[in-house]
Amino acid sequence: MSLNSIFQYFVPKDKKVFFPLFEQAASNVVAMATVLVEAVNTNNTATREELFKQIDKLENKGDEITHQVYLELGKNFITPFDREDIHALASAIDDVADNIQGSANRMLLYRIEEVNEPISKLSELILQASIDLEKAVRELKDLRNVRNIADSCIRINSVENQADYVFDRAVADLFLYEKDALKVIKHKEILAALETATDMCEDAANVMESILVKNA
Repeated sequence: MSLNSIFQYFVPKDKKVFFPLFEQAASNVVAMATVLVEAVNTNNTATREELFKQIDKLENKGDEITHQVYLELGKNFITPFDREDIHALASAIDDVADNIQGSANRMLLYRIEEVNEPISKLSELILQASIDLEKAVRELKDLRNVRNIADSCIRINSVENQADYVFDRAVADLFLYEKDALKVIKHKEILAALETATDMCEDAANVMESILVKNA
């Protein structure tokens, strides 16, 4: 086998194979966040449980996409940008999905019947950040659109800051006004998982900003 044939073996048939996968993963997170917002805004317990089941299915779909990214990393010698950035971005998007599902699972397992304002607000912030995450990811295949990616990343950072404030205020209020210790523990865990989802959106934004710097 010639050296050229060996080289061709390692060159991916589609050098842009990663971009559709990232877009699918980000779109899946938006779908999960949309269902989460719907779930926390319904007063019907049965409806909420069905919506939480939808989130479980979407999270499984996200796991499959992330696994496919890792498989492609193993198969492809040439990648559109640094391999560690591809791995980090896939992991961060997957972590958003994991924490959305984790929040939903806790609400289901802890039998949270009344959703308070901080839970609702954090769910909305996750959706906002997820939408901007998807916008930025869709621009990655054409790094000439640096401004669009940067603007989305800035908005994600802003949402994460808002989520920090909502989380801190909500936990403080729990400790100040809630007398039921079990309720404090349950709500704090749910709030933490929701807030962490926005952290993971910020992590993904940081990876994309790193990609912009390296490929400018």
